[in-house]
Amino acid sequence: MDTPTGPTFRDATDADVDALVALVESAYRGDASRAGWTTEADILDGQRTDPEGVRQVIKTPDSRLLVVEREGRIVACCQLEHRGTHAYFGMFAVNPTLQGSGLGKAVMTEAERLARTDWGATEMHMTVISVREDLIGWYERRGYRRTGETTPFPYGDERFGIPRRPDLRFELLVKPLV
Repeated sequence: MDTPTGPTFRDATDADVDALVALVESAYRGDASRAGWTTEADILDGQRTDPEGVRQVIKTPDSRLLVVEREGRIVACCQLEHRGTHAYFGMFAVNPTLQGSGLGKAVMTEAERLARTDWGATEMHMTVISVREDLIGWYERRGYRRTGETTPFPYGDERFGIPRRPDLRFELLVKPLV
């Protein structure tokens, strides 16, 4: 049950897969994503994820897909993966109509708390498309730092989208969790 102070958090189940795919797609792809500020519609077409990808995160050992609900509706999610001394943060999505409301900050705070308390992680790692300066700035304001370490975007693998520009790559951002 929701409290007036915030959303509820739980681990995803197979029953959540379709709703989670719809949420992630709505936050990043197509015209619906333009209602929020996290859209990637200007740099990528195609899908952001699919049911198989979401199921894989749910089933992977040392991984969890955190579901965020408000009034019984899934409104946000994120992936957490235990990788030794650090945790990986990914598949972060907030309903576009709720972006800017503080919900994303609440999700990140809870994800960082869980990584620290459940796994003893001392750092949170994430990768962000390096041309997403506004999004990287948002993460920097929450304590993440750019490392300059990049990995190539998987051009030609449409599971990650269809690039609209040739200069995409992922940059590693890191935050201490002490």
